[in-house]
Parts: sequence; C-alpha cells; structure tokens
Amino acid sequence: MQYAIMVYEPEQEFAKRSDATHQEAYWGAYQAYSQALAEAGVASGGTALHPPHTSTTLWLEAGHRKVQDGPYADTKEQLGGMFIVDVPNLDVALDWAARCPAATTGRVEVRPLLPMDAG
Repeated sequence: MQYAIMVYEPEQEFAKRSDATHQEAYWGAYQAYSQALAEAGVASGGTALHPPHTSTTLWLEAGHRKVQDGPYADTKEQLGGMFIVDVPNLDVALDWAARCPAATTGRVEVRPLLPMDAG
C-alpha cells in the first residue's frame, strides 16, 4: 500500500534550507533519509516544495474562481514536501515517518494514498 509521508516544519527549520550556516546539515539529513528509503526499496516518489509564500490557493465561490496568493491555512508548521512510500501497512509507514528529520523539529503526517484506477 502506498502512503504519503508529509513533512511539516516550523518556519525556523524551513529557513535552514537556504541559510549558509545550516544548509549542509539540513539537506544532508534529508539526503540520508531519502537514501535509506531507496535502499530499503520502499521509495515510490516525493518532492520538496518551495516556501509557502510562493503558493497560490484556488477555490470556487458561486461558480466563480477565486485566487489568493500565499497559503490559505494559518499554521505554525509549513508543508515542506513529501515522500511516497510503498509498504505493507500503516505500522511500517509510521516506522519510516519516525526516521524523517522533521519528526524531531516539526510534524510528519502519514496518509494512505487513494488509488486512482483508470477506467
């Protein structure tokens, strides 16, 4: 079964991505995590995201498209990216989520993917 491991980080952790002092350690931790997923044969995809201020939120109101710059939700943690894993069950997905660097500084959400069957 496939699960999304979604990485939520507080703003100060998110900022380490581009801070010369912390950048190497930050990305090094995620590179090691990604490599461990790949070596275990459970990695199915994933990506990092640009900072929340670059997002655009869309919704329909009375049939008309509404667009807002920036994130819609006001939260302390920011969605920084996700990993897609293909593992036997939720317990194994949670084991992998516990190894994610964000588990110690933010939150890691694990959610099953909904299969989109063609036809």
